[in-house]
Amino acid sequence: MELALSEDKTAAELHARRPVLAILTIEDDMLMFRGNRENFADIIRTGREMGFIVYVLTVKHLNLSKNQVKGYTFDDRAEQWHDQLFPFPDVIYNRIPLREDEVLPTVRGKIASCMKHPRTQLYNPTFFNKWNLFEWLRLSKTTKPYIPTTRRMVSRIGLTRLMRKHSFLYLKPVSGKAGKGIMTVKVLPEKQLPYRLKIQDDKKSITYNCSSIPKLWTRIRKQSLGETYIAQQGIALATANDRRFDLRALVQKNQRGQWDITGIGARVAGSLSITTHVPRGGSIEDPEKLLTATFGDEQARKIMIKAKNTSLLIARQIERGSGLLLGEMSMDLGVDELGNVWFFEANSKPMKFDEPHIRRKSLERIFHYGLYLYGKKKEKAGGL
Repeated sequence: MELALSEDKTAAELHARRPVLAILTIEDDMLMFRGNRENFADIIRTGREMGFIVYVLTVKHLNLSKNQVKGYTFDDRAEQWHDQLFPFPDVIYNRIPLREDEVLPTVRGKIASCMKHPRTQLYNPTFFNKWNLFEWLRLSKTTKPYIPTTRRMVSRIGLTRLMRKHSFLYLKPVSGKAGKGIMTVKVLPEKQLPYRLKIQDDKKSITYNCSSIPKLWTRIRKQSLGETYIAQQGIALATANDRRFDLRALVQKNQRGQWDITGIGARVAGSLSITTHVPRGGSIEDPEKLLTATFGDEQARKIMIKAKNTSLLIARQIERGSGLLLGEMSMDLGVDELGNVWFFEANSKPMKFDEPHIRRKSLERIFHYGLYLYGKKKEKAGGL
């Protein structure tokens, strides 16, 4: 292996020549570590090409007092993972895959220690909470206009009040991922059962028609299983061939440590789905083609520019509001029937983008920003 440590090539010697980036995840008794192995292997390959030492590091093996730590690397020839000693990381890229792992006291404590420690730079320390996102974005006059009306879903009275203003609502778990747990409510006054509740279930949705708000509320509470939800104004999204679509932006920091657009893709809702998420039956499409087919060339071009500018505004405000060191996020943006852009969601642990040009750039950007953080760390240490 290129990075295997031998007697005449110590960790210290390797580190003297190259910056070191560790992909942080959680340990697993059976599998060594958790996370998307294919993604981790791609990151490792890209890092090597760009002159980094890069490896997978578990919270268990992250020891702030050691000069070497046990990590995992991928052997392309043998097509298998193995462990070895690596230099302590200059930069830690947090990819702990599950919220329930990240909130464990031992994990939270280790991440907090890294964020304060001068030896390393850790970014994207936590998953986002949907409610917090909207609270942060409401604080700024520049981002507030892109936010649909959003409330905590805590009582039947509060939901009723929101339904009087908006006849179409999305109900989302604050800690949801990839469309899991999402519901919609539509008020149809002319119907005998005027309250229509749709519940996302894998690649299709289940519909309940309710005669009264108390019955609707009972069904929602039963479905939410005690999870905290937000209720959000439903936006009438633009459609292509009678199927709703939205935009997915990937925003990452560049080699200057500034937010930049890596790429924008489009996702079209499945015919039976209430979301556009691919795991829920959505499909990947070209955003320019969809927007041009719906709005024409000139307006499509303006909407794409607006979407890019909005993504950067939102990324900056999320980082400012959170007070955390962030390096990347994906976000879901809606385009309504008039061509207005709306913010729906942001994810601090973006899934892989399948568009090849976005995928390649996204991998390189991890190390562009890693190099920036490496430089900042050296400055902090007095150039050592």
